[in-house]
Amino acid sequence: MKKSKIALGLSLITITGLVFMAADHADAPAVTGNAADITDVYAFQGQDTNNMVFVVNTQGLLTPNATASAAFNENVMIEINIDNNGDNVEDLVIQAIKRNNKMYFFGPVAPGTPGISSMVKTNAMSGSVDISKYGSAPIIATENGMKFFAGPRDDPFFFDLGRFNSILAGSAPGFNNPGTDTFAGTNVLATIVEVPKSLLGSSATINVWAETKKKQ
Repeated sequence: MKKSKIALGLSLITITGLVFMAADHADAPAVTGNAADITDVYAFQGQDTNNMVFVVNTQGLLTPNATASAAFNENVMIEINIDNNGDNVEDLVIQAIKRNNKMYFFGPVAPGTPGISSMVKTNAMSGSVDISKYGSAPIIATENGMKFFAGPRDDPFFFDLGRFNSILAGSAPGFNNPGTDTFAGTNVLATIVEVPKSLLGSSATINVWAETKKKQ
């Protein structure tokens, strides 16, 4: 499997829950509008402060009508990369792959080889969850001390694209407060896993990034 897209460069995330993140929502034609298109990656301390939560959102700008037919692709693996020693190379990965109507999760586990190619770590399966359907109650599974979710969610990213374009054009001095959320009313497909911090190593900080990788 090879990398089709990196969602963001490097996000520094402290165990105390401070999050630095980036987003695009607009990608190259090869990934825009399909299951390989990552919109956002989030990592934060869970409600249970012994845990970390990782979120990878894909297929952004889904209208309510489009959300009902949007689906994860069985040939696309979502991979969360975790660097826990500060060298910007993944020490652990969490992988998520759809099979039929379920999302299967593997890890956190050391990757076979760091970098753009990955093998599914089938010997490190951590759990699975039925994929939630649009308009239905979310399904959350708990296995091995971890929690899992996969399915449509409202896009949590807030950005005033119209005002941003006006600033770039020189016709506006800055953003309004409050601004207008360009992404209001649109949805994403979310893949979420909550993991005990004890499975992530002993470092006080971790670096996190995500990729989608297509089966070759």
